[in-house]
Amino acid sequence: MLNSDSRCQFAVVGAGPYGLAVGSHLRAGGFDVRIFGKPMDFWASQMPKGMLLRSPRTGSHISDPSHAFSLENYETAHGCSIPKSMPLETFVRYGRWFQSQALPDLEERHVLAIERSGDGFVLTLDDGESLEAQNVVVATGIGAFPNYPAVFASLPNDLASHTSDRANCDLGRFAGKRVAVIGGGQSALESAALLHENGAQVEVLMRQPFVRFLKNSSWLEALMDLPINPFQAPGKIGPIGINWLIENPRLFTSFPRSWQDRMATRAIRPAGSSWLRSRTAGVTLRPGRHALQAAARGEKVHLELNDGTESVFDHVLLGTGYRVSVSRMSFLSDDLSQSIDTVKGYPMLNRGFESSVRGLYFVGASGAYSFGPLCRFVAGTPYTATALARFAVRQAKRQRRQSLVVAGEAQRA
Repeated sequence: MLNSDSRCQFAVVGAGPYGLAVGSHLRAGGFDVRIFGKPMDFWASQMPKGMLLRSPRTGSHISDPSHAFSLENYETAHGCSIPKSMPLETFVRYGRWFQSQALPDLEERHVLAIERSGDGFVLTLDDGESLEAQNVVVATGIGAFPNYPAVFASLPNDLASHTSDRANCDLGRFAGKRVAVIGGGQSALESAALLHENGAQVEVLMRQPFVRFLKNSSWLEALMDLPINPFQAPGKIGPIGINWLIENPRLFTSFPRSWQDRMATRAIRPAGSSWLRSRTAGVTLRPGRHALQAAARGEKVHLELNDGTESVFDHVLLGTGYRVSVSRMSFLSDDLSQSIDTVKGYPMLNRGFESSVRGLYFVGASGAYSFGPLCRFVAGTPYTATALARFAVRQAKRQRRQSLVVAGEAQRA
């Protein structure tokens, strides 16, 4: 029998930007919330040192209901000034400051298992404790979903790794090595720049026919950032026009699915920030090239490319993105995982981010199929946290009314 201290209304699993935002909004809604995880762990331990955020400053605030923990307030509290291109380390410090202010009782324990129990759930923690929760919010981020193309599947970990692997937090380990970076997006291009700056010899192989760097008219961006502008899009996700639709999910999802898919593809197609152009000047960029076969021979990787040539490398670094799949969330029991309605691996969510399993919510990249690309970026925390908390408040009111009706009928009987 669990005691009252081992029960809560909401358990939030994950302490990245989405977990922190949702936890703070639920608390403001009057709910008993417990949040689990190491704050900003994915950003601190699975992203390379020296990385700069692709998201603009306006789209990098973690949402809280009173707007008390913005980047501006962080600067004021610490007497610092954050540059336009925000360093990863600064964002991690900001996120941990947010947590210390908004959710000081966060528990740095990991959830090993989630199972259904009656009308709620039972969570098993890494220290053996069990916890009952009426509702669970899964905010575990993308760390469990690295995309490993099949052609590289047979290579050992010391010869091929994903950009999110913890060992690649410090790319200085490849100094003096010959490294192939696979992919043409931000992660691949920035990793290539960092590898080059750390003394590696780098080639970037990408399927797309040319290297794409982001660029927008500075005066149009300034116009879009005006506070009085009804078309403001703080996250700048995609080209002007599409970005406004993406940052208004209710409108974005009103379009036919085929239109949503085309807009999403246009908004998040592989590209690098404009400031990467100069930093990759010393990198060999090979558009239109991809590996047909990959083989380990001794301590080297031999790649057979689509142009008929073969290249030899000391390591292959995969900047090939992520593929969300509920089936890869190992902490969900088999029964629970199989009960969740999914499309292409993504959970199908209602307007409150609740899945087909009542009381089980998913936020962050897991919500991208139901709400669009906004959920892949920190800029999505305001919409997500607000929508989920409002839905939870409505649900709680509805349940209280139903309880009163049942109690009244019992008295009359």
